[in-house]
Amino acid sequence: MSDCLMLKKSNCKNCYKCIRHCPVKSIRFSGNQAHIIGDECILCGHCFVVCPQNAKEIVNDTERVKVLLQGREPVYVSLAPSFAANYDDCGIEDMDAALKALGFAGAEETAVGATIVKTEYENMLERGDRDVVISSCCHSINLLIQKYYPQLLPYLADVVSPMQAHCLDLKKRYPGCKTVFIGPCVAKKDEAQKYKDIVDAVLTFEELTEWLREKNISIGQHRVASEKSRARFFPTTGGILKTMKQDAPGYRYMALDGVENCIAALKDIESGKVHHSFIEMSACVGSCIGGPVMEKYHRAPVQDYMAIVNYAGSEDFDVDQPEEMAIHKSFEYIDRHTKTPDEQEIQSILRQMGKTRKEDELNCGSCGYNTCREKAIAIYQGKAEIAMCLPYLKEKAESFSDSIVNNTPNGLIVLNENLEVQQINQAARRIMNIRSTSDVLGDQVVRILDPLPFMQVRDSGRSIRDQRTYLAEYKRYVEQTILFDREYKLLICIMRDVTDEENEREKKESISRQTVEIADKVVDKQMRIVQEIASLLGETAAETKIALTKLKESITNE
Repeated sequence: MSDCLMLKKSNCKNCYKCIRHCPVKSIRFSGNQAHIIGDECILCGHCFVVCPQNAKEIVNDTERVKVLLQGREPVYVSLAPSFAANYDDCGIEDMDAALKALGFAGAEETAVGATIVKTEYENMLERGDRDVVISSCCHSINLLIQKYYPQLLPYLADVVSPMQAHCLDLKKRYPGCKTVFIGPCVAKKDEAQKYKDIVDAVLTFEELTEWLREKNISIGQHRVASEKSRARFFPTTGGILKTMKQDAPGYRYMALDGVENCIAALKDIESGKVHHSFIEMSACVGSCIGGPVMEKYHRAPVQDYMAIVNYAGSEDFDVDQPEEMAIHKSFEYIDRHTKTPDEQEIQSILRQMGKTRKEDELNCGSCGYNTCREKAIAIYQGKAEIAMCLPYLKEKAESFSDSIVNNTPNGLIVLNENLEVQQINQAARRIMNIRSTSDVLGDQVVRILDPLPFMQVRDSGRSIRDQRTYLAEYKRYVEQTILFDREYKLLICIMRDVTDEENEREKKESISRQTVEIADKVVDKQMRIVQEIASLLGETAAETKIALTKLKESITNE
């Protein structure tokens, strides 16, 4: 498989949208990145179109074409008929002038090659030696059959595509020239690489538009319809049938677009439900005008279809129809190298995904796969990871979150902006003597707590942290923290029960007060005793002084 589609790794954001929209699930997810599996990809370009991060990119061949233009050989353009829808009011004459300004020798419509192809389809049906014939214009459909329905390869018309038929015709008319196809298709880049020496390079409309912008070349708007232009219907659903006679005896003609519809038809053909039919198949809804590079953001199905109708005519281009073998194309089986697990291995993986019962298999498709079994097979094949299961991750995250919330010793209450209880854990219920979560879930917080602090936090946006509050109704002391999550508009209250701490503190304060009171009483009593002793000592000293004085006087007198 050529590397026509690549991934910008830094852009991938684990959204799985590309896997959901890939009709053959040819995308592997590993290391938080999506990877395109070349062996399985049919290059329909759906992943490129739907990626919201523009993580998928188409390999740009502009530089390669510039190198061709620097060579000696003239370079001619085969321009896909869908150009009439992509470039408003431009005719082939306008496009030819703009492309010549870039250095090309000239430009013609791929519809010339489409005329050759549709004529060969008619010849094939006239021979009447085939049961079912599937058109081979769409390379993505060819790849789908080659990789996924190889038993239907005999039904695939062994005729070159219009792109190849036209480039072969150009090289026949201009010997030695080089050819470049320009159109809305990713797969054509791969087709050109697979079948050498027919188409030398492929550009998308986006690449051409960017190149013209770079060179300041504008495209004229002088569309002139040509009567000989019936093959211009080719890029629309049923466009191939519009160009054909549809008169082969015993055959029915039908047109299908979209890979899913084509897969359903291929299954019907495989089961033997379809016979004697010519089936036009296009991978893109709306056929080529719905192509992935129909200027990615230039999508107007009705307007695009009308643009083709207004430009198309009612006759065929004059062409020299080549010999059958000159436009013969062989298709071979392409091995996808995939392994298929047995039932035991599938069940083992399902159990790892948390799918232990049949009812656990939700088949929600959030991972990108239609069923849990498909996802399990993809895991076995290394294309997916268990963590891609959204219900599994959600359940795991909720289980982990619930385990933390329900086992933390702190009370947790979550309120919405209307102050309605959204969640309450066991610790909070214990603090407020609430029997069951359902008793308060959805009710106003005023039923269980003072709403004032919650209103203050909600209105001001300022959190309250570690505020000690007495819940009189519950006879509890708590340290209360209230936060407001602006993104999710939720109030979160965390309560730490400090009743025992508060009671212990009050007990210590009481003991301290009692101790102080006793100490005061002891001090007072001691002071009284001291005063009494002092008083007694004072009287005794006075009496002694008087006695000694008298003794002194008596001795002196003698």
